Amino acid sequence: MSIEDGTGRPKEVVTDENIKKIHKIILTGRKLKLNKIADTLRISTERVHHIIHEYLVMRKLCAKWVPRELTFDQKQRRVDYSEQCLKMVQFLRRYVTMDEAWLHHFTPKSNRQSSEWTAHD
Repeated sequence: MSIEDGTGRPKEVVTDENIKKIHKIILTGRKLKLNKIADTLRISTERVHHIIHEYLVMRKLCAKWVPRELTFDQKQRRVDYSEQCLKMVQFLRRYVTMDEAWLHHFTPKSNRQSSEWTAHD
C-alpha cells in the first residue's frame, strides 16, 4: 500500500487497520450510515466513503433490490408457522365472527431506511 493518495497528499487515515475496522463494523451492522461509522472511528465521512467504495468495493442497495433467497431451514420455519396459524384460526373461528384488525411487524418509511451495505459481487 502506498503512503500517498491520488492527489499526492500523505495517507493518514486510510490504513490497513482502519480498513479492517470499517469492514468489521459493516459486517456487524449492514444498515449503518456513513456518519455513524465515521463517529465511531473518529475520521471524516469522506474518508469512510472512500474506504468503503475504493478499498472494500461495497455499495449500498435499497431493500427492493436486495435478493431474498431463503435457506431450507427458513422455508421450513415459515411452513411450520403457517400451519400453527391455520390451526389457531380454525380454533378461534368458533369464537370470533369478525375481526378487522391488521397487525404489521415493521414497514420501513422509505427506501433509505431499508437500505444496507453489500459487497460488489
